[in-house]
Amino acid sequence: MYPIGIQNFAKLREEGYVYIDKTDLIYRLATSGTYYFLSRPRRFGKSLLISTMEAYFSGKKELFKGLAMELMEKEWIEYPVLHLDLNSGRYLNPEDLDVVLNQYLNNWEAQYGVVRKYDDCSARMNDIIDAACRKAGKKVVILIDEYDKPIVNNLGNEALVDYYRRALQGFYSVLKAKDGQIKFGFLTGVSKIGKLSVFSALNNLKDISMVKEYADICGITEKELHGNFDESVSELGEANGLSKDESYLKLKEMYDGYHFTPNSVGVYNPFSLLNAFSDREFKDYWFETGTPTMLVNVMKKTSFDITTLSDNVVVPVSKLNGMQDIVNRPVPLFFQTGYLTIKDYDSEYNEYRLGFPNDEVKNGFLDFIYSYYVPVNPSDDS
Repeated sequence: MYPIGIQNFAKLREEGYVYIDKTDLIYRLATSGTYYFLSRPRRFGKSLLISTMEAYFSGKKELFKGLAMELMEKEWIEYPVLHLDLNSGRYLNPEDLDVVLNQYLNNWEAQYGVVRKYDDCSARMNDIIDAACRKAGKKVVILIDEYDKPIVNNLGNEALVDYYRRALQGFYSVLKAKDGQIKFGFLTGVSKIGKLSVFSALNNLKDISMVKEYADICGITEKELHGNFDESVSELGEANGLSKDESYLKLKEMYDGYHFTPNSVGVYNPFSLLNAFSDREFKDYWFETGTPTMLVNVMKKTSFDITTLSDNVVVPVSKLNGMQDIVNRPVPLFFQTGYLTIKDYDSEYNEYRLGFPNDEVKNGFLDFIYSYYVPVNPSDDS
């Protein structure tokens, strides 16, 4: 069975869904550092990765039977895990973040027997970490999914962005203050827009978004496609009048091509790939789920001619992760959100050449901007 929309590792394993084994990479992270950050496009498996980490640090050995982790991990220690997912909120008003944080904090306080003494979310989180360590006799694990959604959902609303930035900065600063009581911390998001500001105090956070070693920690590689879905590729081809080889080629053209660092293994979009197998159709599944709010907000305000995006966008390495003035220089945002990917690297000039990763993104994006966006000529001062 194909795990379309399933982000819970336990459910996936217990109910017999296909799982692409990434547990060797999780073990490597867990045994080589403490704090990590990963940026990946939407629908790329970040939430499933976080859920897999939660199961691992909770000591649920039975869920890892037959996976790489089963042979690598010898102790299977159960740690208290604090898993925060900011994906659920709409974040239209300042109090929306407080509502989401309070839901988690209330549950954790009940779980670890914390008597609430403060209204401030940061102070409450501080007490929760202390209580979890005391109760379990172990350090805590903190997993945060969509760390900056309140910020990226409100690009263009400077007052609300500033409020959320300050609130999240205070909340995340607890991770630095409680460093001695934290075993492992992992944070994910689509972009790096809020990373520099909300994590300014957390200077030991390692960004693995463009580390070659972890380029395929989310997504499906060519080897994984052949090793896990060969029969599915044949069935997809038959349904569309293609041979198996032709079906593989069509899948590659449609859904492959994401490179998150130069000369790294390419990965397929897992959401599109699994939907194609399930429906036995080649469609623009990822693009049909909608354009992120943050991208729409930037496109409404930018003077950058979006229609000039192609398979030959050149950007200095130093600028690709920069998120300053994203309204007028949105190329890094298009890279981080998955609309552009690394095609080549020029070591002489220290520049990347970016382009559309595949036909699904290229065709869907061009259709979208031509129907929605009327570019403003940057030289037009009127």
